[in-house]
Amino acid sequence: MSSQEYTAKGIQVLKGLDAVRKRPAMYIGSTDIHGLHHMIYEVVDNSIDEAMAGDCDRIDISIQASGSVTVIDNGRGIPVDIHPTQKRPAVEVVLTMLHAGGKFDHKSYKVSGGLHGVGVSVVNALSEWLEVEIWRDGKAYTQRYERGNPVCDLKTEEQKGKKDLRGTRVTFFPDKEIFTTLDFSFDTLSQRFRELAFLNKGIAINFDDQRTNKKHEFKYSGGIVSFVKFLNQNKDALHTPPIYIEDKRDDYELECAIQYNDGYSESIFAFANNINTIDGGTHLIGFKAGLTRTLNNYAQKAGMFKKEKTALTGDDIREGIAAVISVKLPDPQFEGQTKGKLGNSEIKGYVESAVGQKLAEYLEEHPPVARKIIDKALQTARARDAARKARDLVRRKSALETSTLPGKLADCSLQDPQQCELYLVEGDSAGGSAKQGRDRRFQAILPLRGKILNVEKARLDRVLSNEEIITVVTALGTGVGGEDFDITKARYHKLIIMTDADVDGAHIRTLILTLLFRYLPELVKQGFVYIAQPPLYRIKKGQEERYAYDDKEKDKILKEVGGSHGVYLQRYKGLGEMNPEQLWMTTMDPERRTIRKVMLEDAVEADHMFTILMGDAVEPRKNFIVDNALTVRNLDI
Repeated sequence: MSSQEYTAKGIQVLKGLDAVRKRPAMYIGSTDIHGLHHMIYEVVDNSIDEAMAGDCDRIDISIQASGSVTVIDNGRGIPVDIHPTQKRPAVEVVLTMLHAGGKFDHKSYKVSGGLHGVGVSVVNALSEWLEVEIWRDGKAYTQRYERGNPVCDLKTEEQKGKKDLRGTRVTFFPDKEIFTTLDFSFDTLSQRFRELAFLNKGIAINFDDQRTNKKHEFKYSGGIVSFVKFLNQNKDALHTPPIYIEDKRDDYELECAIQYNDGYSESIFAFANNINTIDGGTHLIGFKAGLTRTLNNYAQKAGMFKKEKTALTGDDIREGIAAVISVKLPDPQFEGQTKGKLGNSEIKGYVESAVGQKLAEYLEEHPPVARKIIDKALQTARARDAARKARDLVRRKSALETSTLPGKLADCSLQDPQQCELYLVEGDSAGGSAKQGRDRRFQAILPLRGKILNVEKARLDRVLSNEEIITVVTALGTGVGGEDFDITKARYHKLIIMTDADVDGAHIRTLILTLLFRYLPELVKQGFVYIAQPPLYRIKKGQEERYAYDDKEKDKILKEVGGSHGVYLQRYKGLGEMNPEQLWMTTMDPERRTIRKVMLEDAVEADHMFTILMGDAVEPRKNFIVDNALTVRNLDI
């Protein structure tokens, strides 16, 4: 795409920029940290759109010590010529008018992620200040804005000695009047930039945080094949290299990489125009349908169903899969401005057809790989009957029947799930204290004996034959695993994990989180899961009694009460050491407690971490411990 075709004529104006500051959540999803991050994503997505057009191969993102953010690309540079109808420089139109951009006519950009056309103008409107610098045609153009309004005209200078320099630099400072936090997360942003580097083969994305001096450089010549290898790096792959599918038809493009491992979970990540569609959509439905139909057809023709039923289900076929699907299309229809789900109906048929055709060709050319994949699916199908029996057992047991199970549920009296909480409590002793100390109207208690099964190393039939897991699933009421799960049947909208503040407690908590992430992930996605924060210390001097939740708070309290002289200091080793009143006051009273919400901000990194911590491979876990030994806190020895 030449710079002559990307001019002011390609910038169409749909409406003004009036309502953004009044209703920012309509445009960026929220005004919390998610909306704050979305500001960066909107600017970076514009640079990525330049890369998708073939005009950019490097993006530099920097968080300054002051909290401002700079994004630089070596693309064509935002147009600066006078807009034919607005009579202002095109860059000013783009930055000050909603729905003004070069992505509507399909000439400047064939496909793009930011098709709502609100991206950079919304960033400008929600920033205390924004500065843009454009290098184009041997000149440098600069302009400053404050809360969306230009404070000067576009300035022009000759680029002495840098006439071939081109691109755009945008620097902005989010408005503290709009956002509840201005504290960017380096890790969350890094995951997004890593995804973009995987999805755009060969592009260099450099990210540095001057607040902490952390840096990441992402560049993957293998594209999404490298992505799938990353997903499987701590797992045993059934075949190498990954299966790679590429297809282009009319205005649509598909890239897909597939590699099976010997595990029991599925990791499928779907993208549309580089947007991570975390809630799936028509492209994901098409992929699953094409995968299931093609593998069943191959197995049938190869005579692999002799002793089996005549078809494998989608769940059978997707066990142990790691896959990335990336589609590019004009006019994508996303649900919501944060673009979590793709809705274009025509994409389902296109992806299903393309995957079916290309995968069938691959299987015919690689019969050993085909047999490994289908043999694994057949093993899953054999375990399915046992899993179905276990599911039926779970369904038959109502919450009232759990008194016959090892972990006894003490239910609450309220029936409205939105008001009800279920505490998963480590041990009968702590469970007893919790039952006595709770508010029986809305707090239910389920004690767990010992450590539940590590589901990272178990197939669904084993998971559902585990008594403690049956107890948890029955109490929740949602069912478990694939199509059997129904979040609308959840009996509690707060699931609070309450374990001891020691190594065993941390292990039990991780086992429970692994169960939720692998088999009940929607509970995490919907924000139902929390972790209780019991105190580590009880500090008593005279009649005054206070609690500290970490060593820093303990030292502060000791200083406030005049030192350690005459002070009784108790270090809690377990929840069972607290009487019911203390447990209520410190850990369960909604007016005084602290609970941490478990959020699934990055599914790729979560999958990666659960594999390291709970999987079969020892070496990655050893490396993780060595790498993080110096930063560990509250280690109990």
